[in-house]
Amino acid sequence: MAGYLERIDSPQDVKALSAEEAETLAQEVRELLVGTVSKTGGHLASNLGVVELTIALHRVFDTARDRLIWDVGHQSYVHKLLTGRRDRIHTLRQLGGLAGFPRREESEHDCFNTGHGSTSISTALGMAKARDLQGGNEAVVAVIGDGAMGGGLAFEALNQAGHLKTSLLVVLNDNEMSIARNVGALAGYLARIRLDPHYLRAKENFEALLGRLKRGPALLEAVERFKSGVKQLLVPGILFEELGWTYLGPIDGHDLGALTEMLGHATTLRGPVLMHVITKKGKGYSFAEEDACRFHGITPFDADSGEPDRAPSQLTFTATFGETLVRLAEQDERIVAVTAAMRDGAGLKGFAERFPQRFFDVGMAEGHAVTFAAGLAARGLRPVVAIYSTFLQRAYDQVVHDVCLQNLPVVLAVDRAGVVGEDGPTHQGAFDLSYLRHIPNLTLMAPRHLADLAAMLATALNLGTPAAIRYPRCDGGSPANGDELQPLPVGKGELLRAGSDLAYLCVGPIAAEALAAAQALAEQGLEAAVADLKFVKPLDEELVLELAGRCRRLITVEENQAAGGMGSAVLELLAAHPLAPEARVQCVGLPDRFTEHGARRLILAQLGLCAPALAERGRSLVATAQG
Repeated sequence: MAGYLERIDSPQDVKALSAEEAETLAQEVRELLVGTVSKTGGHLASNLGVVELTIALHRVFDTARDRLIWDVGHQSYVHKLLTGRRDRIHTLRQLGGLAGFPRREESEHDCFNTGHGSTSISTALGMAKARDLQGGNEAVVAVIGDGAMGGGLAFEALNQAGHLKTSLLVVLNDNEMSIARNVGALAGYLARIRLDPHYLRAKENFEALLGRLKRGPALLEAVERFKSGVKQLLVPGILFEELGWTYLGPIDGHDLGALTEMLGHATTLRGPVLMHVITKKGKGYSFAEEDACRFHGITPFDADSGEPDRAPSQLTFTATFGETLVRLAEQDERIVAVTAAMRDGAGLKGFAERFPQRFFDVGMAEGHAVTFAAGLAARGLRPVVAIYSTFLQRAYDQVVHDVCLQNLPVVLAVDRAGVVGEDGPTHQGAFDLSYLRHIPNLTLMAPRHLADLAAMLATALNLGTPAAIRYPRCDGGSPANGDELQPLPVGKGELLRAGSDLAYLCVGPIAAEALAAAQALAEQGLEAAVADLKFVKPLDEELVLELAGRCRRLITVEENQAAGGMGSAVLELLAAHPLAPEARVQCVGLPDRFTEHGARRLILAQLGLCAPALAERGRSLVATAQG
């Protein structure tokens, strides 16, 4: 028998369901989520936690007209199912398929592209203010998690919205905090009273009456002080109230009826409203409920057992980084680790367990993480800040102003650099070489394999000046050497293969593709040199100039935007040496557009960062030069 989900082609179909039918729809959505994500991988626990909330939002609002902004957006799968994309959900995060985050290009129901945290309230406030200036009356709603609420941008937006008194609704999806029953019941009772229009009208009339009395102003001030004191004792949302927001909640985020009713009431209130909703990550799927962290972002798995389709590799750059940092910290008590809400993802779980007093998770606040580390370094410690490449973008000014300008020994471990795959353009590590390379005092490295990463970490901690190591989300080959870690000679690359017809200059694991391309060319009578530069700054000038003089044809290869990356550094070097022989140079990297989602190997092939494409470039470059 067909279920209700199969009848949902638009949010209007969600509105047409009875309360009981909507409850059944929630069960069907959870079943489809588990079945889909078990095959495609993706963010499961967070989506299971917002099923009722998403259904309620679509029962109250018209997202073809009203504005609904999802903070981060990894929890928007349910929203996609209810807005005409059910039949394509099996393509989630696949090349050419549905994105794992909201995309304006996909649907009129996605009003803003998201992927990073703490942005939704700022966006919602801007949209709400634009509505007011243009004479509109649509609702504007932002859904933000408790983790993202800790970001500085969220507080900046809360502050301005409270000042402007602009009408908008923020739904705080709190999936970590546990609320005691008596507090929650009392808060719910107080919220219902505040929502009652009769109560609100009586309150306004009472205050107007007091104002007309002879001693009214003084009495009114006393009443306000009394009310404020009572709220501080009884209302958990006093912080938001004091910032000028109307606070509603906490509310059970899995009570569909209560959510729908409360959202409906919230639309009658003027000014900024914050609705506090308590949900459980992984709701309805026991494995995700028990281990929400593992099922937050997960690779394909067996839905019946919850086990991954294949055992996770222990030979990743992330794992090696974490293991090496523990080894180095055992030898140097000055070493501390800092991350921004990514302890496990950044490979720091082992460090946190081994050195709990020397580990700091600052929450979703990358800028603070870097400046906090600068403070640690200024007092003699050796902080290592592990942040994904795409998120380090949010801390650019702190890297420049607080670390490099003062030449402080902060090490940036830039994880997920290059093409990361299915999470798409908001998460590709496409820009770090470009936005770090030009900063004075910063040493910038990129390991080709795991042993390189271990040695580079030792090198960075030995420098006494700012350093960054960027590495991808992939396997790194053979395990790192267990012997004593020796720092590398700074600014020295490695010639991996000799040749005289052309040379590939590489950084990172993409050198393996260049080596395979060189082998293919050798079978056709062309000898291609391959060099791993290791350091993007300082560049190995001697090696680059020697290859330019001998081969005269260079192809730079990197997993970074071609503009401003390692290839640009090579061009700058050659332009600064007029006595060097003229060399033809092609820069191969990510093109001047945002890289879409899909499997890493497919994207690399699509962008020409694979052995066959590199070999063809080599043949063409040699033929052009000879012609």
